[in-house]
Amino acid sequence: MQEPVKARRKRTASSVSDKAEAGEDRLFVEALSRGFRVLEAFSQAPRPMSLAEIASISGIDKSGVQRIVHTLAQIGYLDRQQDGVALGRKLLDRSFDYLRSNPIIQHAVPVLADLRRTIQERVDLSLFDDITMHYVVRMQSKRETLYANLVGRRVPTFCSSGGRSVLSHLPDDEVMDILLRSDRRKLTPRTTVEIDQILSRIEEVRTSGYSLAIEEVLVGEIAVAAAVLDRAGRPIGAIHVAGSLAEWEPDDFVARAGPLVTAAAAGLRPF
Repeated sequence: MQEPVKARRKRTASSVSDKAEAGEDRLFVEALSRGFRVLEAFSQAPRPMSLAEIASISGIDKSGVQRIVHTLAQIGYLDRQQDGVALGRKLLDRSFDYLRSNPIIQHAVPVLADLRRTIQERVDLSLFDDITMHYVVRMQSKRETLYANLVGRRVPTFCSSGGRSVLSHLPDDEVMDILLRSDRRKLTPRTTVEIDQILSRIEEVRTSGYSLAIEEVLVGEIAVAAAVLDRAGRPIGAIHVAGSLAEWEPDDFVARAGPLVTAAAAGLRPF
């Protein structure tokens, strides 16, 4: 039996890391890797941090962190503040470079804008990244939490409307591989975490063409999503429409949003 694509990807990534640590990968730049580990430490503490905190999170000794922080601050990717070290605004330039250069996003924005005008609710585009979905476009509605506004947020694939729409287009062995590697903890009291229940939801998506999530990521939110496919028919992301349960009955929201989000996702094919 052929090894699942995601399993192969995970194994390959692990072997590359092992070779780098063992000094077998002569092209691997350890100093550059350590610099990114310092930047990635801020995902664990979204606030200014001391050198000791960065060292603890990154696993790099304090002396090494001091040199890396000095270098990154000199070129604008970190910012020294009174209460510690924070991420620098120059990181936003690289985010902008990614967003404007991604062809999926370029094609999606007009489609999403049209959908937003029609549905008058929040519309998002997320990209599939193994066990998470990564939000790259967010068009807002009337009321939002902070994290519902931010581009770059990741949500688990297994419980999000976009994630389950993506899983519905993958072979069963890849679906199971992703579910087994996922941290299936509840984000809200209504998050579906049992594998048999998740598989049942995925089968429902394969029948309807769109995925429904009610308060699985955010309390009070109902979301419908459909997968975006590439030329080979593999899922690369999803379009979401999200509304408030204070304004919508679930059946009414599905009847309204389901056909619209399905048509929008179909309009982005092929890539």
